Amino acid sequence: MIFFFYFTLPYTIYNNSNVKSILICIMKIHSRINFVRLLPKVLFLFLFVTSCTKEEQPPDIPYVYVNFSLNPNSTEYINLNPVNGWETVTGGYQGILLFRISVAEFAAFERACPYDPLSPGAQIRVEDSGITCYCPVCKSRYIMTDGTPFEGPSHFPLKQYQTYFDGFLLYVSN
Repeated sequence: MIFFFYFTLPYTIYNNSNVKSILICIMKIHSRINFVRLLPKVLFLFLFVTSCTKEEQPPDIPYVYVNFSLNPNSTEYINLNPVNGWETVTGGYQGILLFRISVAEFAAFERACPYDPLSPGAQIRVEDSGITCYCPVCKSRYIMTDGTPFEGPSHFPLKQYQTYFDGFLLYVSN
């Protein structure tokens, strides 16, 4: 509708005796057109400025050298024998949580909660389902296959250690 008035103004000027009101109308239409042209630029600038936030860094879990091997099919680690089985072992900062993803694939996670690893009692525990774990302090919950948080205040995954299974021994290291 703005363009209709914009292009019909010359006709209006010749047929209207009140030139002052026409000039005011032209100024209003011109300011509306400039506003329409300016609006995308203002929105872009607003989105750019508000999106420049500092990325949140995960808290530092103290580094502890990890390098060990174990036989996951032995009776010593009976809970780790089946697929979706899990076991906790000593090592790392607050212990290591081992999870059997498939017959030949394992995941190893630090038991210190990534939300606040220095908080007393913030040690990851496995839930009754056996496929999720949680922190009793911050109440964050994690998926055991990859350590991804899915509930609670933590936005950070569990610290993961490297694993290698040769068919007999499971090697865990950082």
